[in-house]
Amino acid sequence: MAKTSFSCSACGASFSKWSGRCEGCGEWNTISEDQGLSSGPAKKSLGVKRGRTIPLTDLSARETPPPRTCCGVGELDRVLGGGLVQASAILVGGDPGIGKSTLLLQAAARFAQAGVKTVYVSGEEASAQVRMRAQRLGLADAPVQLAAETNLRDILTTLEAEKPQLAIIDSIQTMWADHVDSAPGSVSQVRAAAHELTTFAKRHGISVIMVGHVTKEGQIAGPRVVEHMVDTVLYFEGERGHQFRILRAVKNRFGPADEIGVFEMTGGGLSEVINPSALFLSERGEPSPGSVVFAGIEGTRPVLVEMQALIAPSPHSQPRRAVVGWDSSRLAMILAVLEARCGIPFAGLDVYLNVAGGMKISEPAADLAVAAALLSAREDVALPADTVIFGEISLSGALRPAPQTENRLKEAQKLGFTAAIAPGGSKPISVTGLKLRKASDLAGFVGEFFGAG
Repeated sequence: MAKTSFSCSACGASFSKWSGRCEGCGEWNTISEDQGLSSGPAKKSLGVKRGRTIPLTDLSARETPPPRTCCGVGELDRVLGGGLVQASAILVGGDPGIGKSTLLLQAAARFAQAGVKTVYVSGEEASAQVRMRAQRLGLADAPVQLAAETNLRDILTTLEAEKPQLAIIDSIQTMWADHVDSAPGSVSQVRAAAHELTTFAKRHGISVIMVGHVTKEGQIAGPRVVEHMVDTVLYFEGERGHQFRILRAVKNRFGPADEIGVFEMTGGGLSEVINPSALFLSERGEPSPGSVVFAGIEGTRPVLVEMQALIAPSPHSQPRRAVVGWDSSRLAMILAVLEARCGIPFAGLDVYLNVAGGMKISEPAADLAVAAALLSAREDVALPADTVIFGEISLSGALRPAPQTENRLKEAQKLGFTAAIAPGGSKPISVTGLKLRKASDLAGFVGEFFGAG
């Protein structure tokens, strides 16, 4: 008799017996029995019949690109990789109140107006609430079919009968599968609902967009296997105090990952931002210490943002390090390199770093811009307002060139910048109307621009 084993659906840990709580990840009700195909009930279900032979192809086989449908919202179409792919499953996550439902209701209206039969199913709001939002957004006349339901079996039956081309489920955490013995929103329910909806999309050729709640760490709530099931994972980011919203692709089987779309929250809903660099820098005033413009790349597009730093004497024995929009551990690394390689200490000083406009930057090429902002704030010296900075800093203090240097410089030149500071190893590039100044290492950069090092 084969030995029975159990595994956790959240982290994949294996156990010899069942328990209510996984010792590996601490999640509850995620352990289930694994039954092999060669013994037990699984063997009985397979019977004595052999499986069919799977047709195999080689890598040189030509595949027709999947057809896409554009909704007319350029930023959304860009993040999707050029439009909506038929029979695709998309997961959209974001903080509460950030505008996920608003974005998807606007997208549903645009797709419906473009001739795509669209069904919007809300598990969080009544139909009247969704209609009130549509009226506020000026979308009351859009031919979107609306329903308020959480029973997954009823939803799938309705979709099979109506045969829409696009179904939006808001949200996956409110769906209830009656064959799973747990409460809605639990790990088992979320996994089962996502699996059923994804399978239904592939089998019936319907595109499905699912909204997912996020945890306090910013990850989509539920098992990570949900993100593996779907074709595309999008995150809707932004600060509530800012009007800008960023739609970021972190996974896309039909297009580039890390592509972003920029929106502005207005009284009439979300409006797309065609030139995000100009918008992020629109409120930038006269040059001031601690302010540096970073020329970054998000996905396939160059984006210019302002990095702001503030250095102040600390009244505490443990100086504060506060970061908004950047990685705090990377800030600690930059401070350590400045002290160890350039002899510039930050002990006894509070350090504050902010990316203006609510943007979140994860690109290593922002290292040099952050270092420049920190030094500018510490020395109380303002850098020229017409200069952009980018480059990666290594632990040895060397500067590494950033990819797509030409695209960064062209975006800077288009917005009126006349100078750029980049690592010395960058390829020789000439952009009309822009002077490129190169720095060999961090110590040389500090000595040339701040008179130290």
